[in-house]
Amino acid sequence: MVQEELQRKINSRTKPFGSLGKLEKLAFKIGTIQNSLTPELKYPTILVFAADHGIVEEGVSPCPKEITWQMVMNFVNGGAGINVFSKQHGIHLRVIDAGVDYDFPEGLDIENCKLARGTKNMLYEPAMSVELCRTAMEKGAMFVCQEYDRGSNIIGFGEMGIANTSSASLLLHKFSGIPLEECVGRGSGMDSAGVQHKFEVLKKVSEKYHPKTPLETLATFGGIEIAMICGAVLEAKKLNMVIVADGFISSSGFLAAYEMQPDVADNVIFSHQSNERGHKAMVEYMHGDPVLHLDLRLGEGTGVALAYPILQSALVFLNEMASFEEAHVYCVGGEQ
Repeated sequence: MVQEELQRKINSRTKPFGSLGKLEKLAFKIGTIQNSLTPELKYPTILVFAADHGIVEEGVSPCPKEITWQMVMNFVNGGAGINVFSKQHGIHLRVIDAGVDYDFPEGLDIENCKLARGTKNMLYEPAMSVELCRTAMEKGAMFVCQEYDRGSNIIGFGEMGIANTSSASLLLHKFSGIPLEECVGRGSGMDSAGVQHKFEVLKKVSEKYHPKTPLETLATFGGIEIAMICGAVLEAKKLNMVIVADGFISSSGFLAAYEMQPDVADNVIFSHQSNERGHKAMVEYMHGDPVLHLDLRLGEGTGVALAYPILQSALVFLNEMASFEEAHVYCVGGEQ
């Protein structure tokens, strides 16, 4: 590995020691992942997985589940946050129907990978069978392989699915042991009474099941889109890509992958710390250091798109900034 040489190069740029803060840490991490003193980001891609959730029937979201397919149509029409930010920063965007309870018209720019019409209502039965969960993970890995084969070495993931903060909350609680009340937040905009109702429903769900393995836990409480993200993260690690996490729901897929294979964290950059309750604890549990703190809670992969130019800047300074020797600067510091 090149860590010592990489750190020496970072320190040799024409700046006071450590003065570029988190950019230096990002340059070091990306250089370490790529085992290179001149790391580069190629063909950045965001995969947005969409699926419905059976638990929506219990009133855990202020939005009807029809919003899922309507927002997918918005993605296709280029009108969502992830569209405008991806376009702004030159990021390739793919929208994948992982399990939406709707039949999209043919000919749209939606990738049909519908494995079911949403998950089951986990208040009464596990969200997915282990077999369905495993298949979803395999499909997520497949999409990553496609992007890798096209030349991508950096990939991020977004999601869409009404009520999927319920799955993320339960996964955080079960994997980390953090009390459930600290994991349940407002989602897409619930008031205090709504959050309390959501907590009471999820408490019943939590008490109903005691899965023994990370895969069983993901199948019991997760979503099809979350399982696809989990499998995608594991595959991206296998291919040694730079992997960028988004907010609470997306990060719950990362959390499941982390439970299955903790060293995925070596390749993961957390784009931001969400304003959704529980995300800070989730990122800290995986020893992450978010790039941005913008009070985001939109999902869709928007944090990934917004953080990408910061990652670019980290490599620009490393690769293009002059060294002290090159610039003939021999004394730097605070006050001269």
